[in-house]
Amino acid sequence: MASIFEFANPKRFMNLSGAVLPWLAVVCVLSLGAGLYLGFTAPPDYQQGDTVKIMFIHVPAAWVAMMCYGLMAVASLLGLVNRHPLADVAAKTAAPLGAVFTALALITGSLWGKPMWGAYWVWDARLTSFLLLLFLYLGYIALWNAIEDETRAARAAAILALVGVVNLPIIEFSVDWWNTLHQGESIIRSGGPLIAGVFLWPLGLMAVGYTTLFFTLWMIRIRTEIIERRIRALQLGIA
Repeated sequence: MASIFEFANPKRFMNLSGAVLPWLAVVCVLSLGAGLYLGFTAPPDYQQGDTVKIMFIHVPAAWVAMMCYGLMAVASLLGLVNRHPLADVAAKTAAPLGAVFTALALITGSLWGKPMWGAYWVWDARLTSFLLLLFLYLGYIALWNAIEDETRAARAAAILALVGVVNLPIIEFSVDWWNTLHQGESIIRSGGPLIAGVFLWPLGLMAVGYTTLFFTLWMIRIRTEIIERRIRALQLGIA
């Protein structure tokens, strides 16, 4: 953990992220390009037809939305307990990205649900808990914007993030705990994936692409926030 905390220093983070960003961007572009090509040239599913291809957009978006909130909660905990310089910045800059991926997952899920369930929206346990995730992101962003003092804003938002983290296992296990329309786990399971390889490969590539896209954008947002804070500090010093 000590080696990780070393990069909480803004200067070290700027140096490290500057070196990593180009490689992340390359992996992102290659993964998304290959995933989109394989996905949208894949044959129709025998039950869902071409509608199944929405999966390549929907599933990775849902995965990244949940991952982002988990990372935001960890950063919030470090900010509250250890007072690391970049913890609050990391959590703050992750929230808008998580909100976008959550909204994308909800929209594409609705488009997928219409032909499969006959409705764009049902108050299914998985869908409802995922909608709550979007509200948690929006509430977190609103708290940051509502409180002028950055220290107080970071503390209040961190508490909300940590309280809301209980929603992640509810999203994950909702299909096992309740009778829902949403399908259960079909990839990471004891009996092996239920998805055919022709769909599994592009889905995996899209997951890598979405994940690297998130980390690329997250690093850029953190770097931007650091620069903006340095500029504000210089302006206050001059004033």
